[in-house]
Amino acid sequence: MFTGIIESIGSIRALTPKGGDVRVHVETGKLDLSDVKLGDSIAVNGVCLTAVELPGDGFAADVSRETLDCTAMNDLKSGSPVNLEKALTPTTRLGGHLVSGHVDGVGEVVARSDNARAVEFRIRAPKELAKYIAHKGSITVDGTSLTVNAVDGAEFLLTIIPHTLSETIMASYKPGRRVNLEVDLLARYLERLLMGDKAAEPASAGTITESFLAANGYLKS
Repeated sequence: MFTGIIESIGSIRALTPKGGDVRVHVETGKLDLSDVKLGDSIAVNGVCLTAVELPGDGFAADVSRETLDCTAMNDLKSGSPVNLEKALTPTTRLGGHLVSGHVDGVGEVVARSDNARAVEFRIRAPKELAKYIAHKGSITVDGTSLTVNAVDGAEFLLTIIPHTLSETIMASYKPGRRVNLEVDLLARYLERLLMGDKAAEPASAGTITESFLAANGYLKS
């Protein structure tokens, strides 16, 4: 688990193909690795990876075919800057929100504009994730815990303050960039809870629809 508070901007040193997937070597910048052991988790742009090598100035991790297919990791190349966060501990301040490091989908930056000293980004999420994104709710973008300021269909607006711009890779975002998205864990669990006994049925029978919500008293006719 993570908090979505980025600890360091690192960079990709190398991406090495290995047996159909990839081993990524990350230089970790100011990230303190003194308490990191082999097998520990580190989030790279919001993707939870397991350290399999610790050469001293960073770490290496294996990236599965599943992760490559479901995230924007394929867009990275040698020299790409990345957001880094170590897994939280029982004494970690939860300054953001609970983040699993399991990316739900890949979004796209569709607009960027200045708003006083802040920068506003409009991001388009995959349609299947739109139902989990709420006004003033939490969302994780490339591992950064952020507050949604407005929602319009599958698009949502973020207002990023100067500190966040300087401590993450968001300052480099331009329209067209693909970003890793993780929705709020509570929204995921709430959806499952609303299904009740239908959660035990096959996926085709257990899908929540508008008619299901109306029949179970969650919508007024």
